[in-house]
Amino acid sequence: MEITKDRVVSFDYTLTDDEGQVLDSSEGRDPLSYLHGSGSIIPGLESELEGKVAGDQFELTVDPPDGYGEQNDSLQQNVPREQFADVDDLEVGMQFRVPAEDGSKIVITVIELGDEEVTIDGRRTRAWPRLWPGR
Repeated sequence: MEITKDRVVSFDYTLTDDEGQVLDSSEGRDPLSYLHGSGSIIPGLESELEGKVAGDQFELTVDPPDGYGEQNDSLQQNVPREQFADVDDLEVGMQFRVPAEDGSKIVITVIELGDEEVTIDGRRTRAWPRLWPGR
């Protein structure tokens, strides 16, 4: 069956950085499932999946505008660690989706942990396929 709009799609994946280091993978877990055409995964991946069929394998490089967006240093800030008091085992790399004043969502990534403050990197996103549970 061909991947087209309004079809539920499940796929296995491995996400790597420019150096080939694995950042995320479905290995050992269930495949990632989403509704195609709903904007629930990054646009560059969704457009590449259009027309694929079961069993297709491919490699893809997604440029920032078609992924999570360009890095924006103005979206980095230090916040009091107490804002994460309900998070057990807070670690660098954890990600959370939080509401913005304009009603959109901002995905924040913990990039540094201090005793009193946590440095976060936030960027607005149209889609986010995997979030830490409970956020």
